[in-house]
Amino acid sequence: MFYLIGLLIVFLLFFLRFRKARNIFISVVLPPGDVEDAHQGTIQVLTYNVAGLPQRISSADTPRKTSMETIGKFLNNYDIVNVQEDFNYNSYLFSTALHPYKTVHKGKVPFGDGLSTLSKFPILEYRRIPWRACHGSDCLTPKGFSYIQVQLAKTITIDLYNLHANAHDTRRSARARRDNLNQLAQYIHDHSLGRPLLVMGDFNAHYGYGEDNMLDFLKKTALRDVWVELKNRNEIPAIDPLFVAKDMLSLTNKTESLDRILYRNNPHFKFTPTLYDIDKKVFRNEIDQPLSDHLAVIVNLKWEYKFDQ
Repeated sequence: MFYLIGLLIVFLLFFLRFRKARNIFISVVLPPGDVEDAHQGTIQVLTYNVAGLPQRISSADTPRKTSMETIGKFLNNYDIVNVQEDFNYNSYLFSTALHPYKTVHKGKVPFGDGLSTLSKFPILEYRRIPWRACHGSDCLTPKGFSYIQVQLAKTITIDLYNLHANAHDTRRSARARRDNLNQLAQYIHDHSLGRPLLVMGDFNAHYGYGEDNMLDFLKKTALRDVWVELKNRNEIPAIDPLFVAKDMLSLTNKTESLDRILYRNNPHFKFTPTLYDIDKKVFRNEIDQPLSDHLAVIVNLKWEYKFDQ
């Protein structure tokens, strides 16, 4: 009897902590960094869903601890990195990733959101915002998006967003995902109005799937999709009534990915994308297996700041 009561108490405490974690909004402001006074430059950015769920339920084929250590080592080649599903193996990932600026890990499943940002440029502020809508297994963790202010140069900052939207293509899942993107679009309007932006993450959405609202999201935020611009002749894919998502590990630069890098300029600041690549060479182990169930997306950008004349 006492054993059952004890189990009930433990379960109740766990449930209350989980409910609280779903609603936690985190905001951290950090001091400016020591960076050069530049007005132009180049950056290489990456977004990667690293499949950091516990080994027994992870859909990646490779051992998660060693895979995370290897991923962290490879991330050192990139200036700004957003990762998703960074849940249970963050210490292994961060142990080999040498970026001087990293967001603080929120926690393992079921308390963390799986979002981490690593940067060679100072992070001045970051916030974690949970989604207001979810469906199915996505409700088992407090997924959402994060806002990060990055200092590219002494007097120049950009706003960076990381996200992991609701997965799956059932109608209820798609409805939750539409709400996710509407929530993010409204937040960008409220907090990054007129600001230069990078939005990098796992959208779990396709232009071709009629239940998704990717095109509407672009219109609301004035963001541009680097894949559309550099690899799809600047054409948004049309809605396909028979749409079926492709296997994530089969994607090439010619196919649309759930993992996206979007950008926005303003009258003073201009990004110019020069490279888009879905990686199939770097993030692999010694026997050429992919280190996650997603492929990393890499973009090179030139940037330039113009002062008032």
